[in-house]
Amino acid sequence: MSGILNSSIGRKFAMALSALFLMVFLLQHFSINILSVFSPDTFNEVSHFMGTFWVVQYLLQPVLIFGVVFHFVMGFVLEYQNNKARKVGYAKTSRAANSTWMSRNMLLTGLVVLAFLALHMYDFWVHEMQVKYIQGDMSGLINPDNAESGFRYYEELREKFVDPIRVGFYAVSFVLLALHLLHGFNSAFQSVGANNKYVKGLKGFSKVYAIGIPVGFIFIALFHHFTH
Repeated sequence: MSGILNSSIGRKFAMALSALFLMVFLLQHFSINILSVFSPDTFNEVSHFMGTFWVVQYLLQPVLIFGVVFHFVMGFVLEYQNNKARKVGYAKTSRAANSTWMSRNMLLTGLVVLAFLALHMYDFWVHEMQVKYIQGDMSGLINPDNAESGFRYYEELREKFVDPIRVGFYAVSFVLLALHLLHGFNSAFQSVGANNKYVKGLKGFSKVYAIGIPVGFIFIALFHHFTH
């Protein structure tokens, strides 16, 4: 692994793989969250399964955390090296003329997405760890002493979208995530060598994904905000 990361091409390839991995996770995360709009009971059941199944908790969750940290650290490393290698005059002329705003501001959009992830982790993951491993409540129930009380996940989700400022920040973050994905998706495919007859189809899929998933998350936040 260290040998791969010693070269520029290797670092870009590793960055692309981590990006594709996180895109799969984002799709899975959206698939679960959208259930809260259409079927609260199903959302509760799936959330409880994901929060208690040992494979998810002790294998997939650490891999996901590593993937997130690796992706952002590698992004900073690549951006630093690109800026270091680029001459100032070129940066002010040719780069701006021959690249999109999205490609020039991947670090900026990435930082906002990182800030959103920190808030999201605080809202949901930290709270979940506290309930399960500090309070010792693995039941997932609103009232652990009452088996008929129902699961707490749906109510906790809706509670997070009461504050309009928080909802606004979520919405802005997902708009910037869409911009980040629009460039990052194509860049990831190019880095792993997907330059063939399927490129046109991949680009079409990447646009649908990059816009559709963030818009879907914004819809979830607004839905719970206005129906609370």
